[in-house]
Amino acid sequence: MEPWRRLDTAAVDEARALLQQCCGSREWVERMSARRPFGSRDAMLQAARDEWLSLTPEDWLEAFSHHPRIGDRESRRRRFATTAHLAEREQAGVEHATADVLSALASRNDSYERKFGFIFIVCATGKTADEMLRLLERRLPHSQDVELRVAAEEQAKITELRLLAI
Repeated sequence: MEPWRRLDTAAVDEARALLQQCCGSREWVERMSARRPFGSRDAMLQAARDEWLSLTPEDWLEAFSHHPRIGDRESRRRRFATTAHLAEREQAGVEHATADVLSALASRNDSYERKFGFIFIVCATGKTADEMLRLLERRLPHSQDVELRVAAEEQAKITELRLLAI
């Protein structure tokens, strides 16, 4: 069944659970649930983007907190069990990374989180560990405001891909 149809026909609690897997912002989940039925794929995706962009930075940060760090396999399995299958697919490019790249990712992730107060958010689908590391390094010099907006856009991409996979 197409994802939008699944959301349109699901009971309210089931729809909320599906939406929660796509985005960790409670406000986004509630708004998307209230907008059902979507009636089409495009309408669902447009609603997701509109609602995401209308949220507060606090809502964005809540969504970010529902992601494991890039390359943190243990955390992904332990703390994020309900979305681990999604994150594993999204972060597949990390699975064959060298120990040096994984170490650099961990180190830069630490620096990023200290500077910005949230984990590095990137739409990892289709990216290698090396690519993600380069993106992280390019984004580290950003100001807080710029980086929050970049991370929010990355979250929007992740949410869209997850919506299409439910």
